[in-house]
Parts: sequence; structure tokens; C-alpha cells
Amino acid sequence: MNDATALATATAADDVLAYLSIAEAGRLIATKKLSPVELVDAHLERIARLNDRFLGYITVIADEARAQARTAEAEIMGGRQRGPLHGIPYGLKDNYYTKGVRTTAASRLLWNWVPDIDATLHSRLQAAGAILLGKHNTWEYGTGLGEPQTDLPVPPARNAWNADYFAGGSSSGTGVSVAAGLAMLGLGSDTGGSVRVPAAVHGLFGLKPTYGLLSRAGILPNSFSLDAPGPITRSVHDTAVALEAMAGADVNDPTSVERPVPRYSADLDGGVNGFRIGVIRRFHTRDVSGDAEVVEAIEAAIEVLRGLGAEIVEIDVPYSTQDYRLVTRVIGNSESLAIHEQDFRERGAEMGKVLREKFMGSLAISALDYVKATRWRREMTLATDAAVAQCDAVVCAGPCFKVPLADEPEATSAYMIGSGTCVFNVSGHPAASICTGFDTNGLPMSVQIAGKYWDEAMVLRVAAAYERATGWRERRPRLA
Repeated sequence: MNDATALATATAADDVLAYLSIAEAGRLIATKKLSPVELVDAHLERIARLNDRFLGYITVIADEARAQARTAEAEIMGGRQRGPLHGIPYGLKDNYYTKGVRTTAASRLLWNWVPDIDATLHSRLQAAGAILLGKHNTWEYGTGLGEPQTDLPVPPARNAWNADYFAGGSSSGTGVSVAAGLAMLGLGSDTGGSVRVPAAVHGLFGLKPTYGLLSRAGILPNSFSLDAPGPITRSVHDTAVALEAMAGADVNDPTSVERPVPRYSADLDGGVNGFRIGVIRRFHTRDVSGDAEVVEAIEAAIEVLRGLGAEIVEIDVPYSTQDYRLVTRVIGNSESLAIHEQDFRERGAEMGKVLREKFMGSLAISALDYVKATRWRREMTLATDAAVAQCDAVVCAGPCFKVPLADEPEATSAYMIGSGTCVFNVSGHPAASICTGFDTNGLPMSVQIAGKYWDEAMVLRVAAAYERATGWRERRPRLA
């Protein structure tokens, strides 16, 4: 067998395991037809073969992952089944604290830093029996608007569908890894779209929950009032299962809210017949002149939901994408500087150009600017909530352009800045990105589905109905 044949054989073998859904893998593990050791080994072999090309991981903990897999196998064989995530391999954006494993945030300042605590969400996944494979590539400190960050200690992640194209950000490595079959679940963080955009460019499902649903304890902060952790998966059901394990109040995060945790996976098959679904068109028509293919795909998604029995109604907000983006920038940059001011003053020369220039610009934002932006945010939040409250769910644009080439900085910045994702960071509503098909370059397109506060169950149900009706999630990148 020559090298090419051996590679093709290995790829075909671990493709089957790597692209199982969490539900499928969980059933096989629970019935002892699949070993967590086998599943973890398949992922680690793929990482060893593909990560140098796509750069999804900064740190891989192969020995620790295999040890956890052996423990999971022994527990399951002994009759101790923890639940649907037991034995499931996952990765974390490298701003999640991991006790005993370095957390770098892709920065020279933290390159060898090893936390002595775990992020709460990581702890909850561990308690559910999931198995950490490693830490995902990101933009430095989770910051940026699509500018090239080529001066960091690790090169930027590359798009799993085509390595020449933009991988989104800032949870870029998380999107790449899930799309390439290097993790079944990835956790990112979202300040202006940093979970939903990497999901969008990779044809995945990415959810930014209601602010306060998921604990932020143990996640390197970017903005106190805008950050929200969230999962990236290959299906809506996989996100629902992960959310059930992670949601809930945390004494270590005062912004988390004490609420009952629903069974998010329970009603995913209920459909949308009779639901009232609002459409905000201004984000992909008036505010941003989106690419024709992307706009057509958004409109086609709306028609799919109409065909499934939903009542489609026009709604609007009195603010443009650029208004939401400006508020995000003023508040986010001010809070980010407040968090990292000492690092910037003492070690700014070690930071990458994008992060350093962000902090330099933040110094020019006055307290008056911040207060005005905060007051404006309150007005925008009330108006956004009034629009969303009219409906069971809302559909609107996320990114409005085709995925650009990675070496076209004007296009990558336009892709991020023109995205409607920041709308729901400003307002705090739950919002998800879901694939709407593929453009003429073979790259994914997407739309956002948003909902009322704390109604992630409805967002997931609408997304699941659309997912079943279209089947886009069945497509896989050609990695060989």
C-alpha cells in the first residue's frame, strides 16, 4: 500500500467516527457498541494528520484525553453511564481556563501560562463525562474585526472548506475544528459575533445564548457586559444536549441567572406550524448591500419556514447594523482596556499589532463616550426587545457577504463589520447561526435565528425544523 492509499484508507475509517453526531455517538457508547477510547483515538489521529494544515488547535492533550477515555470506558462497562455526553470529545477556545493545561489566548503574554482553576463550563462538561482534546486557536485575547493577525506566536486558523479562505473569528479554531471533524463539540465566546461568525463560515450551528444563561467564570474576559460563551456543533440537537449540561447559575459568576434548565432537546421535532416568525430585512438590504447569493439564500430560508407552516411577518428596528456596531465598539473597547490595562501598559510591545492598536484607540474613548453609548444601548435594547417580543422567533442576516479570501484584509474586515451578529450582543437576546447553503465558491452561507430572552428552546426548535427541511448539515468539507 503506497502512502496516498494509506492516507485515503485512514481518512475513510476515521471520517465515519469523526462525523457522527453527539446523539449517534452517545447511543453507540451507551449500548457498548463504540468505545470512548476508539472515538477519542480517531479524533486524535485526525488532529495529528490535519492540524498542521488547518491550525485549529494551539494545544493538544493527547495523553490526558486517552486517559480520560479509558476511565469513561471503564465507567460505562461498569454500568455507570453519566448521560449523552459521556465519552464525547470536545475542544475549548484558548481563553477558557484549564487547570494544569496552558491557556494562551494566542498571545505572547500568556504563552506559557497554566491556570490553577477550570472554567465552570469546562468543569460541567467534565462532570458530564465529556473528554477534552485540547485548546483551540483564536485571535489574540479574542479581539479583532477581521484584520490579519499574522504576527502572533501561532498562525491564524484556516477555513476547513478551503484553506485559502477566511476562518472567521474570534473563535476561529473552534469553528475549524468542529467542521474538520477534529472535535464533536467546541466552546467559544461571543462579544460581537465570535461564535456565530466562525459557525457561519464553516456551515455549522453556533449559538450565543441569552446573556446570563451560561457562566463566564474562568473565561478570559473581553468585555464585561457583551461577552457570552456559546457552543459550536454540527447539528442543532448536539447544541441542545450540550446546553442541558452547561446551563445554570454559578456562584462564581454574578452575571449568571438562577433559572430552571429546560430539556432543550425535548421538543426539537415539534416543527413550526402556526408559529409567528418575524423577519428583519434591513440588515441585509438597507444597512448593508449584501452579496446577491447570500441575500437569496436568506430569502430562501424564510420561504422554507413559510412552507413548513410558519406565519412570516415583517418587523423592524429603528437602528442600523452600523448603530449596533458603534455601540459594541465603544462599550466593548472601553471595557476591554479596563480589563487589560496593566498588561497593555507594562507589556504592550509584546502584543500583536491588532490588539495593541485596539487598546491605543481605546485610550481616546472618554467616560462621556462610554456613558452615552451605555444610554444608547439601553434604548436600542428596549426597541430590539419590542420587535422580538411580537413573534415566536426572528430571522435576520448574520454575515451579509460571501466568505472572503483570507489574504484580502479589506474583505475580511467588511465581512465582520457588516454582520448583524452584534445586534444581539447589544440587546442580550439568544441568537444562532445556521447554514443556508453554499455559494459558487463552495463556501457556506448562513442566517441568524433569534428569540425572546431565555427562550433558547424556541430558537433551537425553529432551527431544527429548518435543518431537517434542508439537509445542509450533511455536507462535509473535502479535506484530503
